[in-house]
Amino acid sequence: MLERLQRRLGLQAIPGVFFTSAGIAALFVALAVPFDEMVADSFGMLTGWVAHNLGWFYILVVSSLLIFLLGLAASRYGNIRLGADDSRPDYSNLTWFTMLFAAGIGTILMFWGVAEPISHFAHPPFDGVQPGSEQAASDAMTIALYHFGLHTWTIFAMPGLAIAYFAYRHNLPMRISSLFYPILGERVFGPWGWAVDVIAVLGTLFGVATSLGLGTLQLNSGLNYLFGVPSSGLVQVILIAVITSIAAASVALGLDKGVRRLSQLNIVLAVTLLGFVLAVGPTVFIAEGMVQSVGDYLDALPRLAFWTETFKDTDWQRQWTLFYWAWTISWAPYVGIFIARISRGRTIREFVGGVLFAPTAFTVVWFGIFGLSAIEVEMNGQIALAEQVQQDPSVAIFAFLQALPLAEVASALSVVIIIIFFTTSSDSASLVIDMLTRRDDQPSLVRQRIFWAAAQGGIAATLLLAGGLDALQNVITSLGLPFCFLLIFMAVALFRALRADYRGYSMDELVQGRAFPDVVATAETQQENDHVSETVDRH
Repeated sequence: MLERLQRRLGLQAIPGVFFTSAGIAALFVALAVPFDEMVADSFGMLTGWVAHNLGWFYILVVSSLLIFLLGLAASRYGNIRLGADDSRPDYSNLTWFTMLFAAGIGTILMFWGVAEPISHFAHPPFDGVQPGSEQAASDAMTIALYHFGLHTWTIFAMPGLAIAYFAYRHNLPMRISSLFYPILGERVFGPWGWAVDVIAVLGTLFGVATSLGLGTLQLNSGLNYLFGVPSSGLVQVILIAVITSIAAASVALGLDKGVRRLSQLNIVLAVTLLGFVLAVGPTVFIAEGMVQSVGDYLDALPRLAFWTETFKDTDWQRQWTLFYWAWTISWAPYVGIFIARISRGRTIREFVGGVLFAPTAFTVVWFGIFGLSAIEVEMNGQIALAEQVQQDPSVAIFAFLQALPLAEVASALSVVIIIIFFTTSSDSASLVIDMLTRRDDQPSLVRQRIFWAAAQGGIAATLLLAGGLDALQNVITSLGLPFCFLLIFMAVALFRALRADYRGYSMDELVQGRAFPDVVATAETQQENDHVSETVDRH
């Protein structure tokens, strides 16, 4: 029946994946609009349960995957290429980095670059630290880098590396289900694989919708600052509609003409804004603080990586760390596939080093300039920045810019950057979802990519109307849990495949259990030796 519907609509898709994903997304929107309070309360209760009972699981998995990736890059497997042995990267390092950043956490940095450090500076999470103190400032920067540094990019790098390896090294479809081929074999091309891809599509839809929702809140605040545009649900829905239309136009142009050019433009604009704040802000204070923050981050990283608030009965970690991890995990399939798409030809060592450390270095610079400048503004009492951020985090960057010269110009530039980050997140996600919902031998249809861009906008608008920032946080924290398990399976499948690859076995031999015959032989030899020993003992 689904295949007949596909032919009637003229789609190029895997019916079980496309229609199931679209149907669940449509059902959510249909129920959330009339029953917004009930939906918000339900996800709030589910989030509370997940945070209370499984918060430690999120922390353990993400930190363990970071150790796994670093070990993989340093091991003998680090020289294996994502493709044939003689393949080389499709994009230059600079172009690769700009696309990584724009599709990854550009929108998030714009939202939290000022809001998070100021929030922790005014309300320290650690016992015995006085708000507004030097220690509070140091801890605020350390926590911000912990949330947006190596751990965040670990969540993106894990699926990206696995997908790129199986797609380019073993010619499997660029879908999440392909990662389970060493475990499921040919069944990944049937209902089992479709179920995995449906989960990946839904995670991408809701994860990106959360980012779009945050971007819309911030954009509305910026327009309110600049032009007095009211902050309301109606305005936010209109903004989502406008930006989704821009994203649809970009996604129609494809990866090279649309996403790449927008990514490059946005990096230029973001660096321009950074340079402006560095030049007119407390330059020496920023430079000193940035160096110190790197040291504080590296010093505190082992402790923070496994910190679970065991001896405190607070809600802080659920609101911050668990939300970030769940949010990042939920849209890791999308970012992972996108990173894989642009990473063919790189070695595993190059991939891990680039994806983990290059964006993290930029994150250090971003928070060093915006976060430290904001803390300096608050310490000097120029404006009541912490109070404004406490009331509405989406106004953080615009309230901060009011303390600098040319505030209106800088705010206008920030609005443009947010719009482009908004657009690149949506259009690259639409490209990825289209890849997940069709076979490799089917052409990519523009109307299908536009459909998925519209679906993201629809879900973002629904979440905002159902409760704003709280609804965004609750839905993502709940839905991130299934993907946490997927990340574990990805690591296991990748390691098994790499072991077989390094020893010269094919993927078919691995799936059929014919890889590692030396292990089997060793076990048989040991059994024979044990039998001989028992015989000798009896005599």
